[in-house]
Amino acid sequence: MTEHAEAPLLVALVDLGADPEAGRRYEDAVLALLGRHGGRLERRLRTGDGTTEVHVIRFAARAGYDAFLVDPERVALRSALGAAAPTTRVLDVHDV
Repeated sequence: MTEHAEAPLLVALVDLGADPEAGRRYEDAVLALLGRHGGRLERRLRTGDGTTEVHVIRFAARAGYDAFLVDPERVALRSALGAAAPTTRVLDVHDV
């Protein structure tokens, strides 16, 4: 298995939705869960208009990312926001 597969580096493009403040609170809460799955937030950037964030996240292993996606607390937080939850596009990247 390659280092890329073992320690994924991800870039998340997050549209905070119609209520950016609620979206930021959600992101604050779910990003705090990364550590329990071997993940860490390397960078968190926000656009000038406050409606989009870019997160650079690294996990120690692919299994950690998979576990983060189904973390019950994360799922519950997302469910509570319903249609107002941020939408995210995740890119699996590597250094060149």
